[in-house]
Amino acid sequence: MNTIALNVNRRAVEARAEPRTSLADFVRDKLDLTGTHLGCEHGVCGACTVLLDGMPARSCITYAVACEGADVTTIEGLDEDEVTVQLRAAFTREHALQCGYCTPGMLVSARDLVLRLPDADERRIRVGLSGNLCRCTGYVGIVRAVQSVIEARRARNIAPQAGGGRTSLGPAGSGRATSSPSEPRPARQASAPPSESAAPGRIPDFTPATVLDQHFVLPHAPAKVFAMFDDIAAIAACLPGVALTAPPRPERVEGSIRVRLGPIAAAFEGAARVEPDPATLSGRIVGVGADRRSHSATQGEIRYRLVPIEDGTATAVELSIGYTLTGMLAQIGRPGLVRDLARRLVAEFAGNLDRHMSGGTPREAAPELSGWSIVSDILRARIARFLGRRGEPG
Repeated sequence: MNTIALNVNRRAVEARAEPRTSLADFVRDKLDLTGTHLGCEHGVCGACTVLLDGMPARSCITYAVACEGADVTTIEGLDEDEVTVQLRAAFTREHALQCGYCTPGMLVSARDLVLRLPDADERRIRVGLSGNLCRCTGYVGIVRAVQSVIEARRARNIAPQAGGGRTSLGPAGSGRATSSPSEPRPARQASAPPSESAAPGRIPDFTPATVLDQHFVLPHAPAKVFAMFDDIAAIAACLPGVALTAPPRPERVEGSIRVRLGPIAAAFEGAARVEPDPATLSGRIVGVGADRRSHSATQGEIRYRLVPIEDGTATAVELSIGYTLTGMLAQIGRPGLVRDLARRLVAEFAGNLDRHMSGGTPREAAPELSGWSIVSDILRARIARFLGRRGEPG
């Protein structure tokens, strides 16, 4: 057994493994980073592609011990990467995945092309992705997705990068593994404390993979509602499952939201920024969060607009909720279910807002947002609609 020290997803790790252990098995079995998939295990299909010192490489045919001191980035480490976020949204938009097994490796390779290619040339994209095999899609949607991201970035005058951010070619020649067995290994870097890793220093803009529109009416004047929206602590108190972890400021709000859907529990910790626009009675909230237990992450954006109705005595609140969910929990984040859940949660939020603004107190916030009652309501409503359709005359 060898003790292997390397940097994985910007964190120093150290674990013991046999000399024959592949890098793919190392990150999956030792680090629980199962987004790296194993397919052919001969370096042919590309499902296991990761970044080694910034360069796409087949982790199934790379020995973990050869990566001593190298920088390894798996698909989990690209959750907040700007190009990967754009690619994920484009893959969804262009229907560029079906079973999804090849998708992590495909995204790593596609990211490299987006960074390097000067323009969205279809032939060069197909050649660049020829090492990543897909048995489902026929590649048309994949190519279109990559083309759209390249075109959008070049239209914004984002120039291609020579080498695509590569620092070296492969782990063996990276120049990092310079210590001999007799030399002491550099001290392991301390992992980031939970507060730092859960609440990143920068809250980036992003393109949501899914956008939901919701609205509700409050029997209060728009100016009063807008002032309520500007009270971050009061708004948080009206949201089920939400707790602030630090004094809020408009430019940075740190907190958590606990969610339970049957046996599935998650605690997303993160940060957001609030951008109100008093002139138009509108605003935006952008946030990021991560659940350590499931290795899932989310980015969210809420846009709101207040419209006066009933001669200005009431307010229609228009919401646009956009999000991107990655990791294990993305498997249950079906748009239909999320849409129904969002509708019920917005209704509860609106009720709490009304009670607060009317001089009452919101319902006592639950320690976590439980989805069982919401799901049961959804199922009952869908069954009722189904039975109602069956009872209609043909």
